[in-house]
Amino acid sequence: MKGQPAGPQRIVCLTEEPTETLYALGAQDRIVGISGFTVRPPQARREKPKVSAFTSAKVEAILALKPDLAIGFSDIQADIAAELVRRGVEVWIANHRSVEGILDYIERLGALVGLPAEARAYADGLRRGLDAVEAQAALLPRRPKVYFEEWDEPIITGIRWVGELIRIAGGDDIFPELSVEPLAKARILANGDPVVERAPDIILGSWCGKKFRPERVATRPGWERIPAVRDGELHEIKSPLILQPGPAALTDGIGGIAAIIARWSQRQARSGN
Repeated sequence: MKGQPAGPQRIVCLTEEPTETLYALGAQDRIVGISGFTVRPPQARREKPKVSAFTSAKVEAILALKPDLAIGFSDIQADIAAELVRRGVEVWIANHRSVEGILDYIERLGALVGLPAEARAYADGLRRGLDAVEAQAALLPRRPKVYFEEWDEPIITGIRWVGELIRIAGGDDIFPELSVEPLAKARILANGDPVVERAPDIILGSWCGKKFRPERVATRPGWERIPAVRDGELHEIKSPLILQPGPAALTDGIGGIAAIIARWSQRQARSGN
């Protein structure tokens, strides 16, 4: 039958990254419900009903939308997915954790909604953007050691795609061994001593759902010895830009990281360090 695009027509997005991707592919009309944490693109918040959070969802409200697909992310949404499946909704839970995984996710989502060529072109454009950032970073005079903190109590670090973006942007993540751990509970630091020992030049914070407080970080016991604290290199990357494994992280997220690293590197060069 001509006229109707292939794939699901009534999609509920339980996290932000499918929403941003579908808007970018021109398939926003198929979205019938979104996560309440969605901020990208801004018009999605104005146009679409909010039916879920990270770990909970308004199941009856979702069912009332008569979706033919719900899209979520990771073990965090396993209970939501199970309930929707029991209620007869088809669910896709993605579990991508790397930069290449994000790009592959975009292409898989595009194929799922019958827009494979558009998704491939979009992903290729994002790849070119990352390549451009990496090429600029290669010209920097020094690479900083970077600590990224996604939560403060307990301290959680080591998200794989963030570590990869830090590398592309010209820095070195100080906890690369934690990036192989997909679950946050496996990336908890018992205390802040390992951060002090690894002496990052830059601290990036993105506390999911709340504002990063550099003044609190700076007063942790022993952290005054960290070069980043000594030099005032504590910066927030807004969580919607980096903690969602979607287009935002590969555009504005890495852009923010790259700008911070470039400023640090240039200051070091001027000071002769």
